[in-house]
Amino acid sequence: MEKWIEINRLKKNVDDFQLGPIDLSFEASTITAVVGNNGAGKSTLLKVLMRLAAQNEGEIKVFGQLIDSEAEGWKKRIAYLPQTLVGCDSFNGNQLRELVSKWYPTWDQSLFEQLVEMYQIPLTKKYGKLSQGVQQKLNLALTLARDAEILILDEPTAHMDIPSKQLLLDVIVEWMERGEKLIIISSHQAEDIRKLADYVVVMKEGQLLGKFEKEELTSQYKQYWMEDSLPNEPIPGVIERKNERILVSKCAEETESYLASKQLKWLRAKNLEIEEIITYMLIGKAS
Repeated sequence: MEKWIEINRLKKNVDDFQLGPIDLSFEASTITAVVGNNGAGKSTLLKVLMRLAAQNEGEIKVFGQLIDSEAEGWKKRIAYLPQTLVGCDSFNGNQLRELVSKWYPTWDQSLFEQLVEMYQIPLTKKYGKLSQGVQQKLNLALTLARDAEILILDEPTAHMDIPSKQLLLDVIVEWMERGEKLIIISSHQAEDIRKLADYVVVMKEGQLLGKFEKEELTSQYKQYWMEDSLPNEPIPGVIERKNERILVSKCAEETESYLASKQLKWLRAKNLEIEEIITYMLIGKAS
């Protein structure tokens, strides 16, 4: 797959917080979820990627072009939605549409109208008078309608009720089918990750723990309920023993091979949910 975004040896310092060093790439026709605990540096990474904050070291290329070069044509090929928009309170939805659409030659008015109708967004009401949930719906309509090749969303389902979240996830899936696209989503919502992500980037305290294929993770992480008590010895792949008969593995193949060699039988096994896997990574049990 073609690399549309390449991050090499990236470092960013903010007061006493350091992001990186990070080496990472994002490929065309994929959806990647960036996850981590609060303060992990997810939003900082996206801001640096959008050149809203300058890196201290390293380089970022978008479509093969360095983002800190004088040419900025790459910016019109990315639609970015931060967690918070500032300076919009005095404008209504129609005025914001006029402002945004002029910057994007790929603007899709029919998609914008579809999203406005779906979410029942009052375009004549000033942004500052809208609830947080409706503000976010308008933000998403203004972002998705740019129809850029790369879509970057920082906590897109924040402040949204359950039906609105489900509608958005369906819209994003449809949006990916409009051509060759790339989506990066920073999210704390397990449903966002389960339904959308092809890959998961896990961050902790400014460090990159890794980029993983979601399906590979969910196939390898398993919990086992054993028929008999286990011997008190290391078992390949096992990251936690909940008691003498329950264990969790991050490498099902290694664990099952060992158990079979010792003629240890399990009553049942269950694949872990992606949020359980991420939790193990963040608390340090998956290393």
